[in-house]
Amino acid sequence: MIGGDAAAACRFMYLSIDLARAGPFHSPFAHDEFSGTLKVSPLDQTSMTIAFNRLRRTAALRAIAICAMSFLAAGNASAADDASRWDGDARSAMRLIASSSATPVRAPIRAGIEIRLKNGWHTYWRYPGDAGVPPRFDFAGSQNVKSVEVLWPAPRRIPEQGLVAIGYTGDVILPLAVVPQNGGEPVTLRLKLDYAVCEALCVPAEGKAELTLSGGPSSHDAALAAAEARLPHKSALGEGAALAIKSVHREEAGGRARILVDVAAPPAATIALFAEGPTPEWALPVPTAVDGAPKGLQRFAFDLDGAPPGATYDGAAIALTAVADDSAIEVVTRLD
Repeated sequence: MIGGDAAAACRFMYLSIDLARAGPFHSPFAHDEFSGTLKVSPLDQTSMTIAFNRLRRTAALRAIAICAMSFLAAGNASAADDASRWDGDARSAMRLIASSSATPVRAPIRAGIEIRLKNGWHTYWRYPGDAGVPPRFDFAGSQNVKSVEVLWPAPRRIPEQGLVAIGYTGDVILPLAVVPQNGGEPVTLRLKLDYAVCEALCVPAEGKAELTLSGGPSSHDAALAAAEARLPHKSALGEGAALAIKSVHREEAGGRARILVDVAAPPAATIALFAEGPTPEWALPVPTAVDGAPKGLQRFAFDLDGAPPGATYDGAAIALTAVADDSAIEVVTRLD
């Protein structure tokens, strides 16, 4: 906190400088950053200059020093103990957030990567679908970290220039499971994130963040728990009632092979299905809804295409993620 002459010096010093630069009919605070609406009435340059000159020289110098120190402190405080600073631009930004759980001895520490997106923009899932690139995470330089697992909330289908991308259309938190090298000691995460964001065009984005996970109180527990609740539940083929992948089989038609997947879900639910190959080099098509499902089920199909050179489809393990509104499951099965 700054008080007395110091506070006045800070206000008048910066206002006088800005007004001198802007001219007598412009205020540096006249327009809102986003909407352009009037925020504060224009200030008279002459009166502000007189007010500043009334401060004694020694008080002004002391105020400037205190003001500078306060801004340095404010910059440090902008990154709270439970979150790093935002790093990004007007289209997107990222930061690390911590949970308030005590540092466990054996269990992973909960944390998250929060990505903020401008309205109308989207970013990609671990498998981007027909277009796009997945995020890339570099935790090199982290301290007391044995491993970091990035967890993925259920994505959605995103139409993109006649193709179907897979990702997130709003702000998203990717939960992290952090295993420390030495349990019970603080962990410092250092992350370099490369990702892409798209509106009409796609642009690369980059962010860096650093955060010490001390186990102290966190204001992000609810948001992190909500993201964790959106993680697809691991399931087996044929298991489940409300949402389940009941069958997967290959069909040969017209000289082309395709995979048919029958999904059980609540009658009014909107279902999306995503397919991933055994490794990131696979690029399976995004499944689409088709007719012919048994009663009470919904059928999806995708062409047997997208294997890397030298790979075989026979016996390949594929991951199927079914999303129905707020529920999601993941089933790994082998192609027949």
